[in-house]
Amino acid sequence: MKKVICEQFAPIEALKVVDTPSPEVKKNQVRINAKAIGVNYPDGLLVQGLYQMKPPTPFTPGIEVAGVIDAVGEGVDTLKVGDAVAAIMPIGGYAEQVVLHQSIVQPLPSGVSPQDATALMCAYGTSHHALKQRANLQEGEHVLVLGAAGSTGIAAIEIAKAMGAKVTAVASTQEKLDLAQKHGADNLVLNNDELADNLKKIAGNKGFDIVFDPIGGDAFDASIRRMAWNGRYLVIGFASGRIPEFAVNLALVKGFSVMGVFWGSFVQKQPQDYMANQVELFAWYNKGLLKPHIHKIYSIDDVQQALNDVLQRKVAGKVVLAP
Repeated sequence: MKKVICEQFAPIEALKVVDTPSPEVKKNQVRINAKAIGVNYPDGLLVQGLYQMKPPTPFTPGIEVAGVIDAVGEGVDTLKVGDAVAAIMPIGGYAEQVVLHQSIVQPLPSGVSPQDATALMCAYGTSHHALKQRANLQEGEHVLVLGAAGSTGIAAIEIAKAMGAKVTAVASTQEKLDLAQKHGADNLVLNNDELADNLKKIAGNKGFDIVFDPIGGDAFDASIRRMAWNGRYLVIGFASGRIPEFAVNLALVKGFSVMGVFWGSFVQKQPQDYMANQVELFAWYNKGLLKPHIHKIYSIDDVQQALNDVLQRKVAGKVVLAP
């Protein structure tokens, strides 16, 4: 089988695709033939040594896989060969086959495609956790979504709408704004030199109840001053490349909170809440409330191109690898 190897922290071009024997299945484990492998922005940071977590090298990146079980080990009683499943793992997902403990493998509900399943895990999982557990979003609130055409941005729009909110979307091009509108955004704002003024016009005197920010940089500077009383500013990531700073007296005077969102830690520290979230996401999907946008499906051999496209923000929605 093929898998991706990061031999040492280095530019993405140093990643290798190698052929290896199929992994053996041990007690309480299942082996999954991957049909879709999720590609996420942090994957590109991880292999360069730029992420919070630094696993021992060599390693295989990737945290999301959806596919079909082709072998089960002793002690596996809830899953069987032929089951369509999905799983989240710390690393190891960029491979045609993965072996995982049965406890972290979940059956895919009928009607959920493998490609959509990868989006519904990390991207939608991050946005859901941010809006539900961190921001405690209430019906009727106004949510500002930065990076609105990214995988987490589209997810945030759809989830906020499913929870009864009004959504203003910010993106860097009109094409991306059109995509955000297709996924439910009520207001559209181009991320340009007039961003601060345009946000002020939309927010009015009240401000935004929640800001969902995977971008940082100048977009943070423009939106942090548009917070409502008791607002919640969600720090998701820094795709712009600049980690911003702000005068904390703004939070004091305007009475808002700045909240970090680290989905990986949430999964580890609150596994029951994570599983409940996944059940809710799959239910919304089956009701037609969530419709992940799959930007492109790359082969495993094209993993370098896939990661570079994600890091350079050339994509809209979700990127997937497929054997």
